[in-house]
This record gives sequence, structure tokens and C-alpha cells, in this order.
Amino acid sequence: MTLIWLGALLFVGGVLYLAYEVLWQGPLSALRRSRAAGAGDTLEPRRGGSYGTTWPGFALLAAGAALLLGAAVGAS
Repeated sequence: MTLIWLGALLFVGGVLYLAYEVLWQGPLSALRRSRAAGAGDTLEPRRGGSYGTTWPGFALLAAGAALLLGAAVGAS
């Protein structure tokens, strides 16, 4: 039962970490807006998320998923 809780905690922690990295890396729209918005204007940040900043979140997700799968296989 401890493995299940630990796996769930790691998995949720990974999701929260990834959400934090995406939401706080910068504004979703440019601070300077012109009156005539061009066709190239998007809501995406100028610098996209890279694996260099999000790998801890993916590692937490993978560790949590491995613990949950291990607990599920071990229980059957």
C-alpha cells in the first residue's frame, strides 16, 4: 500500500512540476501589442519549453508510474 501512495504522490508531483514550468516560464502573449495584429501573432511563448527545464517533471512521472505498475503487478 505504501508503494501505491508513493507512486501516486510522485506522479501528481510530476504533473504539478510540469504545469508550474509551463505556466511560469513567461507570458503567453507579448507584453507589447500593436493595434494591427499580424498573422504571426500567437499565444505561444517565444521560447518553447525544453527538456532541459522539464526533465525533473518527466522523471517524477516515470518513477511514479513505475511504482504504481510495480504495485499493481505485485498485488495480482
